[in-house]
Amino acid sequence: MATSTKAKKKTVRLASGLKRARQGVVLNAHNSSLRSHFRTVVKNVQKAVVGGDKAKAMETFKSAQSVIDSVADKGIFHKNKAARLKSRLSAKVKALALAA
Repeated sequence: MATSTKAKKKTVRLASGLKRARQGVVLNAHNSSLRSHFRTVVKNVQKAVVGGDKAKAMETFKSAQSVIDSVADKGIFHKNKAARLKSRLSAKVKALALAA
């Protein structure tokens, strides 16, 4: 007899449970898109810093701050993680500005 390592998902029978499952799918998709946008914005700032483009780095960092804060406010990431990330990105942009 072969036992699977993954636990089987139980099917929901109550109407409220079915609705909650539907809502979960929608919320998961929305949160995934926010998380993806967050990562893309951070990568754009890092690419601008690595490329050495001071003006583009400053501009992308300014727009990234609002995205990072909004994602943290929605609870996708912890506020401390957002603050840490903004601090590190800011330090990189400032270092780039001083080097130029």
